Amino acid sequence: MALPTYATTGQKIWHYSYLTLCGLIFFFLIAPIIVIIPLSFNAEDFFTFTPKMLALDPEGYSLKHYRDFFTNPNWQQALVNSVKIAPVATLLSVSLGTLAAVGLSQSHVPFRRAIMAVLISPMIVPLIISAAGMYFFYSRIGLQGTYFGVVLAHAVLGVPFVIITVTATLVGFDRSLTRAAANMGADPVTTFFRVQMPLILPGVISGGLFAFITSFDEVVVVLFVGSAGQKTLPWQMFTGLREQISPTILAVATLLVVISICLLTVVELLRRRSERLRGMSPT
Repeated sequence: MALPTYATTGQKIWHYSYLTLCGLIFFFLIAPIIVIIPLSFNAEDFFTFTPKMLALDPEGYSLKHYRDFFTNPNWQQALVNSVKIAPVATLLSVSLGTLAAVGLSQSHVPFRRAIMAVLISPMIVPLIISAAGMYFFYSRIGLQGTYFGVVLAHAVLGVPFVIITVTATLVGFDRSLTRAAANMGADPVTTFFRVQMPLILPGVISGGLFAFITSFDEVVVVLFVGSAGQKTLPWQMFTGLREQISPTILAVATLLVVISICLLTVVELLRRRSERLRGMSPT
């Protein structure tokens, strides 16, 4: 936002100081990514910039680490496991989170603030505590080390994101539309899918994308509740750092960053579309 022409000297100093501080914080957060991406093209098996890379010599760069990722059976099995787990966990998160958000948006629901706090608690409670609790609970009911156990655990972590995004979309929802549909003879299920869902769909998809990213990048919970058969991509990266340091991890990290950027871009586009549907101009 540009400063008005009548801004005082103090206001200008505060404005540009604030922008500088935000820029420094952004650089601090983005610096590790800036370092990792070029290192993933290192022609040598090092985690540092070689003299050839610093001299921008083409011989210092290679796609060998990316080839290793796409040809190594361990990495490919981890990728397959992540692809098997994340979409199913996302589907569960979206289904449960959307229903919870729609239900809690009704003013007549008792204790809805307390229920909301419980449902979004996985986002607030430290992940290691949630993982330990799931481990002991799953051990008692026989879900420890099973595919369904990992999917259910990731779904629990994704539900808060869906609830928050859908609840934010419902803030500008016109309740008279559902009443009009009921007056026309539509049952609650038809009203939800024909009237409510099209308007809150951007929030649902945004929450689903956040849930997918959470499941795809999660490592702590899967270490507790999973088994060797459910070794996901982040688990394989963690194992590679602990047991054998391979530069292939840099290539995988770069691919995950690219995927996350693409998904977050979609989320931003959906946010703008949601604001247009609600009659708000996106900022």
